[in-house]
Amino acid sequence: MNHILRVPLNTSDEQSSRLLALQAAFAQVCNALSPIVQQTRVWNRVALHHLMYHSLRERFPEVGSQMVCNAIYSVSRTSRLVFQHPNSPLNLSRLEGKPLPLLRFADNCPVYFDRHTLSVKAGQLSMYTLDGRMRFALALKPEDEANFNQKKLREIVLSRRPDGLFELSFLFSDTLDSEALVPDESAGAELPQYVMVEEAT
Repeated sequence: MNHILRVPLNTSDEQSSRLLALQAAFAQVCNALSPIVQQTRVWNRVALHHLMYHSLRERFPEVGSQMVCNAIYSVSRTSRLVFQHPNSPLNLSRLEGKPLPLLRFADNCPVYFDRHTLSVKAGQLSMYTLDGRMRFALALKPEDEANFNQKKLREIVLSRRPDGLFELSFLFSDTLDSEALVPDESAGAELPQYVMVEEAT
């Protein structure tokens, strides 16, 4: 069973600027990966990591090693949703052997975190940015604290809501299936709003 905890962040203007910069840099790494997926049809997370990690680290040293890994995860995850979900309009079976379209990530794409880049401890949230850690006080309900202690934390996602507010989503699961998709994104298999599709020529 999955459970999603959404936590809005009360950011100052300076903090919002730092998170916007992180989003844009994360999108740049994702967009550097997308042509490789298109050309090779490789989007398995491990295979993509072996194929591109070192070149991405050289190209984007300011992003940091772990965020490069998270961008690889993001591209792998999005590609699985777009090209493998049975209801996706771009499922491989519908492409009938045609070249893959190119996926382009917008600057407002979600940023994925992990235990190396975001931590929650004693009511304090510490998260990676391009210019150092950012910290927030986190007021959790007892049942939410129980999820952190008792369930597997499978995904941590930073996104920007339509009202401009940044929000963290924590996906908890009772299972160990790390390749499953977040329920609200996989249900209809519509293309994510932050992804643009360029048809292959």
